[in-house]
Amino acid sequence: MAREFQRGHKARISDLTAGTDLYVGVQISAPGLTFDISCFGLDADERLSDDRYFIFFNQPKSPEESIQLLGTQAGDTESFRVTLDRIPPQIQKLSFTATIDGAGQMSQVGPGYLRIVAGGEEVARYSFTGSEFSTERAVMLGDFYLKDVWRFAAVGQGFDGGLEALLKNFGGEVLEEEAPAAAPQQPQAGVTPGFAPPAQATAPPAFSAPTAPAPAPAPVPAPAPAPAPAPQGFTPPPAPNVHAAPTVIAPLTPPTGPVPPPPPAPQYGQPAAPGAPLPPGYAQPPQAPAPPPGYGQPTPPPGYGQQPSFGQVPGQSAAPYGVPQGAHQGAGVGAALQQFKETPTGQRWTQQNKKLIRVDLGIGGQPVLARQGSMVLYQGKVDFNYKGAGFAGRIVGNATGQEMQLMRCTGQGQVFLAENSTHLHPVELQGDAICVSAENVLAFDESLQYEVRRIEGHGIPGGALFTMQFQGTGTIVVKTHGTPVVLPVTPTTFADCNAVVAWSAASQVIVSSQVRMRRNAYPGDTGESVNLQFRGAPGNFIVVQPYEV
Repeated sequence: MAREFQRGHKARISDLTAGTDLYVGVQISAPGLTFDISCFGLDADERLSDDRYFIFFNQPKSPEESIQLLGTQAGDTESFRVTLDRIPPQIQKLSFTATIDGAGQMSQVGPGYLRIVAGGEEVARYSFTGSEFSTERAVMLGDFYLKDVWRFAAVGQGFDGGLEALLKNFGGEVLEEEAPAAAPQQPQAGVTPGFAPPAQATAPPAFSAPTAPAPAPAPVPAPAPAPAPAPQGFTPPPAPNVHAAPTVIAPLTPPTGPVPPPPPAPQYGQPAAPGAPLPPGYAQPPQAPAPPPGYGQPTPPPGYGQQPSFGQVPGQSAAPYGVPQGAHQGAGVGAALQQFKETPTGQRWTQQNKKLIRVDLGIGGQPVLARQGSMVLYQGKVDFNYKGAGFAGRIVGNATGQEMQLMRCTGQGQVFLAENSTHLHPVELQGDAICVSAENVLAFDESLQYEVRRIEGHGIPGGALFTMQFQGTGTIVVKTHGTPVVLPVTPTTFADCNAVVAWSAASQVIVSSQVRMRRNAYPGDTGESVNLQFRGAPGNFIVVQPYEV
């Protein structure tokens, strides 16, 4: 039986199927709309660094054929074949997307899905409807991403700008005009038995071959006698509409023959090069008459007799109003703030910078528990409620020092979180556990289970140390003072209990106390009285910050 996914849910591919030769089918439709369904092969920075891994109708397969476009079959609008063990190591993510070809919005689509089939059996399905979107014209449906092992994530994140916004998000470039390209290669008719549902002969309407443009006109020769009139009844062929061609990413396969570049047209208000002929239809501007010779007196500069503005060097032109002296004119406020723009990725948790993180409450539908007062900005309809620990929880928190003052964030929107300019680190848990001090927790998914954990030790005031243990599937945001360091656990790993931030829950923690009356009875104490010794199998770790609480 296929496993049903909701937006924001993730799982290992190995938990769905043992195979690596997968069929990915997408079904999306709306009355009067045509869709382009593509696959982006991205690197570790989620950028399209190699154009050969943009799989669409004009490039139906990757170089080693690990990703192939199969076409319409078995009720799917578009389908792909993905062989995970043949994907090169530089490709870390496969993003399956759908864009509207022409006018329209994703809110108009009917019930659709993205499904994964292995060995002829459907193992996973992410269903969506138009009610989940609004004015978007492009949407990221699902991702295959490599994190230790290949995993699948149901995304469902849209872009209002359509294909152009989607390409820019992945670091691609959009060309408005493109050289004539060869007709798209038809998908293979034969599929390995048992690999995918049977193919159908019907070709997808969204991937019809683009009409080849008409030949370019010959260059205009030197002035010649007027041409003879055209024969009666002759109608010249219409010029090709280059803007009607589908927008594609460059570069594609170069044309077979040399194509001479068109002559550059002069920009408006910009004079042509001296001696260069103007294109047809442009009149030669009249030359201004030379000024009459003077009588040996220099011509006064503009504004002669007026004092320069305050702070302006005499003889230097003044900058426009509102532009600082020495600033690059034309940059504008938008260009100056471009580097600080919001970073959308389609994930539930998105780190905007080292000290600010955004959580999308609409992805996954799960509320978020965050430290009280950590919200700095939110967009959408979001409710903030007090999250109490209960009477027993308050007693345990006060007794152990692991009390967390939390608020519950629910609704549809994005919430931006930060606290005291500390560094933030989202940690994704996939059924495993981690120990974090309550002081270092900023926010986490409500689906995670958490409890106070006791660390026994002798010679410590109170007889023990305490920490919080988080376990389950979700994300926890850990905050540190400065950039932390992550170290593997060895039999000789010791850490100051006031500097350690977190450690793997499978590690064995032993208190190494050096409290002795003789050492502390005279000046010269080192101050390193209580340390934690960590032991564990390979793979365990500790996180230490360059700061002592």
